[in-house]
Amino acid sequence: MFDVFKYMVKEEWRMHSSFFGHSGFVLFPVFIFLFTFFVSLAMPVFREIVTDAQIALGMHYFFLLVGAMIGAFGLMGREFMNRRFGQASLIAYSSRVLPVSERLIFANFLGKDIVYYFILYILPFVAGFALAAEFVPAGMFSAPSTLLTLVLTLSLSFAIGISIMFFLSTVYAHSGRISLLCLFISSILLLYVSGNLSYYTLYSLPSLSLFLDPSKTQLTFSGVLIFVPSALSIIFLKIDFPQSRKSFSNSFSKICRYMGSYRYAAFVAKDSLDLKRSEGGLGKIIFSFVLPLLLVWILLSSLERVMPSLSTLTLFALVLGVLSSSMYNWLTEYDIFASYTFLPLKVSDMIRSKLNSYLILNLVPLIILTLLALKNEPSSLIPSLLLFLTISLYMVAVLVYLTGLSPSINLYNAKTFALYTLSVVPILIINIVLSMFGSYYAFMDLLLVPFALYLLGKGFKKWDRNDYRCF
Repeated sequence: MFDVFKYMVKEEWRMHSSFFGHSGFVLFPVFIFLFTFFVSLAMPVFREIVTDAQIALGMHYFFLLVGAMIGAFGLMGREFMNRRFGQASLIAYSSRVLPVSERLIFANFLGKDIVYYFILYILPFVAGFALAAEFVPAGMFSAPSTLLTLVLTLSLSFAIGISIMFFLSTVYAHSGRISLLCLFISSILLLYVSGNLSYYTLYSLPSLSLFLDPSKTQLTFSGVLIFVPSALSIIFLKIDFPQSRKSFSNSFSKICRYMGSYRYAAFVAKDSLDLKRSEGGLGKIIFSFVLPLLLVWILLSSLERVMPSLSTLTLFALVLGVLSSSMYNWLTEYDIFASYTFLPLKVSDMIRSKLNSYLILNLVPLIILTLLALKNEPSSLIPSLLLFLTISLYMVAVLVYLTGLSPSINLYNAKTFALYTLSVVPILIINIVLSMFGSYYAFMDLLLVPFALYLLGKGFKKWDRNDYRCF
């Protein structure tokens, strides 16, 4: 069993380092360490606004969210590899040629993800936070024992997120479209009624409770939330190995006819069919978008009771704009430009087509935001929609300029991720500060539109000029 785990870790390392070199990948956790360190130097300012317990709450739910999103992405690894590299595949999906069971491989895959991203994310995050605590007053985070507990509890939060996401994907694999529809409806309902949840309900997360008040009971609850969903996922594991080729009716022509003479009709039709027929299908919208969004809304709704100067809807529109940019990753993760080189197309044509599909997909968050605004803050509807649209446009413009058609890969390069962070984080901080003065500040974000369009134009020229090689 350990051999499978060891080779999975090596596989993950070689796969990422081969994309953009060993140094680019090694420097990724170094950047997280430095970024966390410099942000944590402002801790005395944060502690004037929020308590230590609220800082801990934000950390634990952040890693819970990261775990859920990585779990959702990891489940798409088989198709990602097959689309990019033909017959190449991950060890996790090679059980037919290995003398071990699918369940054993899947258990190792789950353990590998937890250990691998612990080293990549959690350890450098806490290390940067701990170093900053040596230079500025850090309250309860100053004690070495507290920092060691933080490493444990953040790891538990991450593991809870990833194990629950694996469990939900197993349910989806067995019950298909019916469970997907039920999950989607229940997510929307929870988004709609979550404003009535108590702020203190958030502290019931066992890993967070363990950090604030260490006890064997909370440690046991954390273990239950990790091992029970994981065990059920392994026991009821479902991996299909179809013996015959899949066949589909000609939906492509039908979609193109609906769009008439629209310039990018063929590309948008292809993107829609790719999303529908790829691993997880349209369930990506649920697992990678709506569920994390639900967690964010619950957190922000409860936070408003503690910090009434912050507008929940405004902050949600801001986060929504950031998360919506992940949909550009979905649209590009299965396509390679090499497949289109025999056509009279440039790389910029492909990027423009993806942006058109991206605009259509943004109808989902747009509808969610509109419904929440009409229920909670009707007067803030226009500013919130404006904020969402401008931030979404700016985020995708930065992605296009820095990563082209390979955002899911290139963002793991330390230099690219550093540029991405420096381009995005200051804008987000400015928006959060301005939101305290009212929702109509969002009209100032119209200043981002010409800059975003300028970045898009520069990005088109950049990727057309370079000898573009998509992995």
